[in-house]
Order: sequence, then structure tokens, then C-alpha cells
Amino acid sequence: MKLNDYLQSRRALIDRTIDQNLPPAHTPPARIHEAMRYAVLGGGKRIRPIVALAAAEACGAEIEALLGPIAALELIHTYSLVHDDLPAMDDDDLRRGRKTTHVVYGEAIGILTGDALLTEAFAWLARPVVDAERQLRAIREVAAAADSRGLIGGQVADMEGTSVEGTIEQLEFIHRNKTGKLLTASVVLGGLLAGATEQVIDALRRYGEAVGLAFQIVDDLLDLEESAATLGKTAGKDLAQQKLTYPALVGPEGARAQVEALLAVAIENAGMIPGPVNYLAEIARFICERRS
Repeated sequence: MKLNDYLQSRRALIDRTIDQNLPPAHTPPARIHEAMRYAVLGGGKRIRPIVALAAAEACGAEIEALLGPIAALELIHTYSLVHDDLPAMDDDDLRRGRKTTHVVYGEAIGILTGDALLTEAFAWLARPVVDAERQLRAIREVAAAADSRGLIGGQVADMEGTSVEGTIEQLEFIHRNKTGKLLTASVVLGGLLAGATEQVIDALRRYGEAVGLAFQIVDDLLDLEESAATLGKTAGKDLAQQKLTYPALVGPEGARAQVEALLAVAIENAGMIPGPVNYLAEIARFICERRS
């Protein structure tokens, strides 16, 4: 299967799983359930659940039984976007080519939508699909990626680090926590649910860390170089807000060189996964070469 076909098929599986498992829009109180579905089902690349599925498949797993906990990753990612767009944070009115959730439903429902998606995600992660020890480890992995020393900590550091006068160390802290840790946890989750060996889990973790940092550096470049129509979200905000980014610190060419170095690490570690179906290297290349 060509990579584009693989990505489309796995995206369809994730979308189906989310649609079937989220509360129906008419569930009382209807407004919050409408907003949850609006936020999650309005597009998106589904990168996090897709890399989790790819990792599980590369480790030899049958993925149908794993779709629930893996789709939960998209709920966590979307919750972070909904909160990130709020007036108290990035104050954005465009996401995935549509009005942001708080613009449509109001700020209070926007806050509660994020809260509800995060809570729902851990309910899905807790549904038993593998033995209890592996499942608990998988839940712990995702929770650690999303906590105050992970995604939330990265968001705080990002809000505080609005000056281009920061250092590369500060920037890497932001990127590895705000974006990288959840993406890494997604890859590791796939391996854990598939019953991978510790050696394979280590390779998956190194792959995820490289791809996670590269993903955000590419985002920095796209914000600088692409239009809002192409990105589906407001473009040029980093420069306007004097935010700390890779292009601001090392220039666009330096940022691209870093992406290439990280891609090489990802491909090397993807090659250590022994399964019969392994799209991890191709997905890493797709992430690093994307234009939206």
C-alpha cells in the first residue's frame, strides 16, 4: 500500500472510532456534546493515533481491538488545541480551516469542551484491551506526556517564552514538551499495546522523540512560509508575536538542517522494528516534508 493510501485508510479508522465512541450530539446537555464533536470531527491529520497504529502494526499487532485507546490520543491533542485557541492563551479564531470551538460555542463551553475531551480520553484508554499490567503502563505513559512536566509544562514555557532573545535550550524544552512528548507517547503506546520488547520500545521512543521535535520545527517553518488558507489556521503569528522559534534563532536553513538530522535519527530507529508492516520511516519523512 502506498503511504498516502495507508494514511487515508488509518485516518478513516480513527474517524470512525471517534464518531462511534463519542456521546451522540443530542446527549443531554446537548451543547457540550455538539461542541466536543465539532472540535474533534472537523478535520485534522490524525498524526498521533496514526503513528500509534503504525507502531503497533510494525510490532505485529492486529489493530482493530486497539482502536479505542489509540483514538483517545486525538481527543487529548484536540483538547490541547481547543484550550490553546482560547482568548487567554493564543486567542485564535481559525483552526483546521474552521472557526475555533470557543468562537462557535462561547468561551465557557470552549473551556469545558477541552476538559471533557481530556476526561473522555482517559476513559477510552482505561477500557481493557490487553493484559492489565501493559494497559496500566500504557495509561501511565500517556498521562506523563500530558501532565505539568509534559504538554502543559511546554505550553506554560511557550507562553512565557515570547521573546526571540531566548536560547536554543529554552526552545527545545518548549518543543519537546508541548508537542514532542505526546507524539512520543503515541508511538510508545502502540508498541506497548502490541506487546513489544523493551529493546523495541526503546527504539520507538527514540523515533518518537526525533519525529516529535522535527514536527514542531516544521510547524515553525510553515507558520513563517505558508498562508492561512494552506495551513487551515492563522499564519504568521509567531513572527508577529516575536515568539521563540527555530527560524528566529538559527534561520530557516538552519531549521531545515535540524529537521534533516532528526529525520535521519527517526529512520534509523524505524529500521530496528522487526514487524512485517512498517510505515514508520515513510511517516517520518511525510511529517518532515509536509507543507501544511
